[in-house]
Amino acid sequence: MADNTTSGKSAVYEGMFIFDANRFARDHESLPNDVATFIQEAGGEVKVSRLWEERRLAYPIKGQRKGAYWITYFELPTSKVGEITRQCDLKEGILRQLFVRLPDSLVDPIISHAKGETLEAEPEEAAAAEETPAEEASTGETSTEEATAS
Repeated sequence: MADNTTSGKSAVYEGMFIFDANRFARDHESLPNDVATFIQEAGGEVKVSRLWEERRLAYPIKGQRKGAYWITYFELPTSKVGEITRQCDLKEGILRQLFVRLPDSLVDPIISHAKGETLEAEPEEAAAAEETPAEEASTGETSTEEATAS
């Protein structure tokens, strides 16, 4: 049985890149632009791209102890992911990369969140979530008091 998910179809991916923090500090645009160029040359489209954080690495990677984490959401033909991985492996300044295919049902909410947009349903869901833990906490306290009194 043939797998239709990789035969010329596109998918939305989350790409996490760890850049050399020293190179990124000297030029904030070079490495992110290189990543965007790799994606566009492979026939993809960048949806959102931004700095996530800079931090000390858990262990040295290519002699570097600090990295700049860059997150990119992009649409790309599934057959081209290997090509971008190879280009990133060869590019000095990109220490690591990871690509995760997003489920179709989560693409819009994740990209909206990455852009800083809020969904209309979020305030109602947040209000409901705030009420639920308070009710559970008061129930838990009462049962604890009753158990102590017995």
